[in-house]
This record gives sequence, C-alpha cells and structure tokens, in this order.
Amino acid sequence: MARPRLHDDALRTRLLEVTSQVLSSDGESAVTVRKVAAAAGTSASAVYALFGSREALVEAVSGEGFRRFAEYLGAVGQSDDPATDLRALGGAYRRFALADPHFYRVMFYRAVSPGDSGPTSAIDRPTFRVLHDAVARVAVGAPPEHVLNAAVGLWGLVHGLVSLELAGLLTGDEPEREAAFDRGAATVASALLGG
Repeated sequence: MARPRLHDDALRTRLLEVTSQVLSSDGESAVTVRKVAAAAGTSASAVYALFGSREALVEAVSGEGFRRFAEYLGAVGQSDDPATDLRALGGAYRRFALADPHFYRVMFYRAVSPGDSGPTSAIDRPTFRVLHDAVARVAVGAPPEHVLNAAVGLWGLVHGLVSLELAGLLTGDEPEREAAFDRGAATVASALLGG
C-alpha cells in the first residue's frame, strides 16, 4: 500500500500564495519559513518537505508567477489578424496582473529570480518572446532592432498602465479602467509600431 501524501499540491499552492504576499509587500528579507508556514496554517517541516529551503521557496514563487503569466499569454492564441492578437496580449497582461497582483509584483517589482536556470534578462524569457513574435507579425519586414525596440516599448507601455491601475491611479470602475487601458495602449502602440 502506498504511503499517503502528507503535503499535497493544494498546500504547495497555498504556501506560494502566502509567500508571494509577503514578498510583494515586505520584500525578500521578510520571508521566513516559520512565518510563511504559520500564515499558511502548516508547519515549517512542510515547507522544507515541499521546497527544500527558504531560497527555493522564494524562487518557486517567481517561477509560479511566470508559469501563470505564460498561461494567460498562451490563452490568446494566434489568429489571421496580428494586430488584434497583439492587442489581446496586452489585455492578457492586464488580466494576469489584476488576478495575481502579488505574483506580478514579485516578478516585476521585486525582480525575484525564478531560479530555473533560465535566462536572467527579462527580454530573454519565453513570456517576452511571445510579445516579440507578435510584434514581428505586425511589423512584417521591419529590421530586427525595430521589432525588438517596439516590443520593449510596448511592454513598458502595458506595464506602466497596469502599474498605474494597481496603484489606484486610474479612476473609474472596472469597465472605465479597461477602456482607458485599451485607448492608451492603442494610441501609443500605433506610434511605436509605425516609427
């Protein structure tokens, strides 16, 4: 008979959620195994059993954030209209940030490494590659440096708009904020892609 699992995926997810909240609000130095375990309603030994160390737990939070982010971007897919797809990626970025703001802050404000021995530069990560490739589909024939610069500019634009919204600096209800996001992104994206 197989041994019962003491620590399941639900506990792992709860620990990642709690740790993302501590990281996003108080920084990496505030994360302790004991503090996270208590907040998640478990023991320090459970944290060690699931992650091995405090450092691995912190890295796992960023890795989980990028995994979730990739799911949002992947759900956009690809159609026959590259410009529509590019706008949809901006919307997916926003939806991810609003749904998982703690993970978003860990990934982009705290810059915690996912520890997956993958690329350390954000523009070398697979999630950026999705944006880059979408820009290349819109800017057919543009020089590679223009595509890269436009992709970085669009990322900065969407990131800035989302950051303003998360900080409560865009007024209005959800539909009004979404409309402001769409208008701002469309206006600046046209200039970036045309230039």
